[in-house]
Amino acid sequence: MAAAPVWSVDPRTGNPREQVAVEATAEEVDRAVRAAHAVRGTLADRTVRAAFLCTAADLLTEAQEHVVEAADAETALGPARLTGELARTAAQLRAFAEVVDEGAFLDIHIDHEDGSRTPPWPDLRRYKIPLGVVAVYAASNFPLAFSVPGGDTASALAAGCPVVVKAHPDHPATSELCASILRRAAARHGLPEDVLTVVHGFDAGVELVRHPLVSAAGFTGSIRGGRALFDAAAARPAPIPFHGELGSLNPVVVTEAAAAERAEQIGAGLGGSMTLGVGQFCTKPGFVFAPSGAAGDQLLKSLTETVSGTGAGVMLDHRMRDAFVHGVAERAALPDVEAPVTPGAGGEHTVSPGFLTVPARRLAQDGPHDALLEECFGPVTVVARYDSADEITAVLSRLPGNLTATLHIATEEADGSAAGLLAELTPLAGRVLVNGWPTGVAVAPAQHHGGPYPATTSTSTSVGATAIERWLRPVSYQSTPEALLPPELREANPQGLPRRVDGRSA
Repeated sequence: MAAAPVWSVDPRTGNPREQVAVEATAEEVDRAVRAAHAVRGTLADRTVRAAFLCTAADLLTEAQEHVVEAADAETALGPARLTGELARTAAQLRAFAEVVDEGAFLDIHIDHEDGSRTPPWPDLRRYKIPLGVVAVYAASNFPLAFSVPGGDTASALAAGCPVVVKAHPDHPATSELCASILRRAAARHGLPEDVLTVVHGFDAGVELVRHPLVSAAGFTGSIRGGRALFDAAAARPAPIPFHGELGSLNPVVVTEAAAAERAEQIGAGLGGSMTLGVGQFCTKPGFVFAPSGAAGDQLLKSLTETVSGTGAGVMLDHRMRDAFVHGVAERAALPDVEAPVTPGAGGEHTVSPGFLTVPARRLAQDGPHDALLEECFGPVTVVARYDSADEITAVLSRLPGNLTATLHIATEEADGSAAGLLAELTPLAGRVLVNGWPTGVAVAPAQHHGGPYPATTSTSTSVGATAIERWLRPVSYQSTPEALLPPELREANPQGLPRRVDGRSA
């Protein structure tokens, strides 16, 4: 049987653009993984790794025009958005090069022999080593920053792990172009190109997570797809870590005092955040508590003006478009649900943004309105109008895990009076915002892009410096002769690596 073709499709028309590749067979996946496994030792030199990541960033930036053109043709995200995303992707690669250079990620601990302790201490020296081949499953909505050259790939390479990427079918040409750039960057530093490989196809993705030489996986996508791969990773004879980002509602609570203080500003900000990128951000605020009464009405008026002034947009593919149209129609038909701005089809290939409102009391217990507590991918949000703080608490207790949770408070509530609400939101999410919007995820050392299930399947972050920790494991050497120790654990420290010696920073 001939291998199935992989087509690049124009989401603006639904028409195929070009055949990019063919879906990888089980044998081809096996070859890709074995090739990556065979070259894992070539990434051992931290200086070379860091230089490779910097060169990858430079080459991506040099190829900006071609990369943005390819990505826009396949995603319809627009040159402005994609130019910014490419800059973010390059910065991400450079940031991980800095992490590699500094060396703190090795988490070095040296405890000298001490017979005076009870029980006595032997000489113990610990650091972290790369897991091995990492499988990366690219996201649909970020064809650069969460795809072939994205954060999972950058952090895994920084850890010293070769990567096999399962390309997303929504941007196969962009994936191949970016892979060629990263492979060229590897070659410039004498590294084998097989430190980064791309495969295509649904079956290839399943084969990849099951391959015995794959040591860990990173995924960004749907709950259904991510959970299936997570279960496959756990069901292997030798289970592996699966770091999946699956879905998020990203609740927002607007206090009555905040609405009274700046209803227009909050409504406009919400409208801009929920429609950004045609509502296709994993951090889109998809559920909002707004007070009943005049202040809440004013907030909704501002939200209505903002959303009504936002034109129809093209989603990443027609399957997502159809799911959005069906999903919002199903939700809008529920009792007591209103649509001040009706979301849905904007044309044959587009969708129109909108939002739904519902009394918060409708969501306090199980029922058909539970659909409003599930993510709907696209430019829509649900506004729950509450009459009391007890209604907020009742609904929050029913929400699943999220990437973000946001609290909007008035100036007067910054004195600590809103601490109770913040405490209620904190268990729900990995990032908690006050008086902001969650659709910006800074690539910073203190960033945490993760959260309780189903937001993610682990406690790790996929954005920021500590994302590298997903691809490492600790090893301790006990009573090991100096000459046999890895250089990083020997008594001398010519590289000046950060480490703790006998419990103290050194």
